[in-house]
Amino acid sequence: MTTSRRADFPLLAANPALHYLDSAATSQKPRVVLDAMRDYYERDNANPHRGAYDLSVRATERYHGARARIARFLGVADADCLIFTRGTTEAINLVATAWGPANVGPGDEIVVTGLEHHANFVPWQQLALARGARFLVCPLTADHHVDLGALRGMIGPRTKVVAFSHVSNALGTVNDVRALAALARAVGALAVCDGAQAAPHLRVDFDALGVDFYAFSGHKMCGPMGIGGLIGTRPHLESMSPYQFGGDMIEFVRDDHSTWNVLPHKFEAGTPNVADAVGLAAACDYLDGIGMDAVLQHERALVTLATERLRQIEGLRVYGPPPSQRSGVVSFTVSDIHPHDLATILDQEGVCIRAGHHCAQPLMRRLGVSATARASFYVYSEERDVDALVRAIERAKALFGEATVGG
Repeated sequence: MTTSRRADFPLLAANPALHYLDSAATSQKPRVVLDAMRDYYERDNANPHRGAYDLSVRATERYHGARARIARFLGVADADCLIFTRGTTEAINLVATAWGPANVGPGDEIVVTGLEHHANFVPWQQLALARGARFLVCPLTADHHVDLGALRGMIGPRTKVVAFSHVSNALGTVNDVRALAALARAVGALAVCDGAQAAPHLRVDFDALGVDFYAFSGHKMCGPMGIGGLIGTRPHLESMSPYQFGGDMIEFVRDDHSTWNVLPHKFEAGTPNVADAVGLAAACDYLDGIGMDAVLQHERALVTLATERLRQIEGLRVYGPPPSQRSGVVSFTVSDIHPHDLATILDQEGVCIRAGHHCAQPLMRRLGVSATARASFYVYSEERDVDALVRAIERAKALFGEATVGG
């Protein structure tokens, strides 16, 4: 287990009794990210692309420099194929909206997996409904991976889209993206990967994954909220129509028609979110400074410890694959305590976890539960966070036991 980085995060450093175990929802922000955003606003803030004056030029350079840095972090050689969005949800909706109607028709098929977050499930479901296509959900194996054999039998010449997550937000399952993408491309289908839970925790190399589109969110990887991106292959991006109009995505506007700017501007209508792009680039610097292999090693050490400790608690059930096959997520239920009640009691002990269906209701149905409790770890997590989690669960069990006896 590597050294904790807790001191790098102002919110955590100022609250030593806080045990933040909800990083899969959003990560805390290191000081270097906050400093980078403040530096931009204090030194270089202007509207980029639109001014001939030096300050606007500097803002433009900061914006394009941030794109190049983030692209390098994610293994994208062609930085213009990284489209900034508000995050993963908008990125996937961009593909479903801009690519979907022109390429999916009646009788075609769209396939997703039973692991998906709603953001990589509902847009495809709604596209299928709107276009008269079949919507299919690939089953999971007993250890909660995508069943590649079942997927192979589900896809065929009418399959237009295969959408899957790199890492499950609810269980932490790490999927074999290359294998999934190869199956999709073998039948000429679009391979769309939700990378929201992978980019913060694993080394991502888009150019080597074989997917057509990869979506990610900055706020889960030490960056600010409100920025993320869609990475796509150039042929697909250039063939797609814009999904928003105005501002920098315009080339020429005539009275009877308009033409569109080159990539990446074609899909970035309106004033760019420069400060958040600068902050996300600083987050990439920070994570590379640690090393993504070290990030994953640290998380898996904590997940292994937490799984071992939690399984010693009577009535507690852990869901998902072994720690060696997941990211920093542990989902569990405790006997007759509803996850929401459990989270409330844990909060009283300074332990922050997520409880609910985790925007993955189809997965919860497949697990046979309505909700789980989820503890998620990151670079600032420590062994004492695991200790606090276990103590708080034991207290919750004791409180509910007393309530039952008091009847």
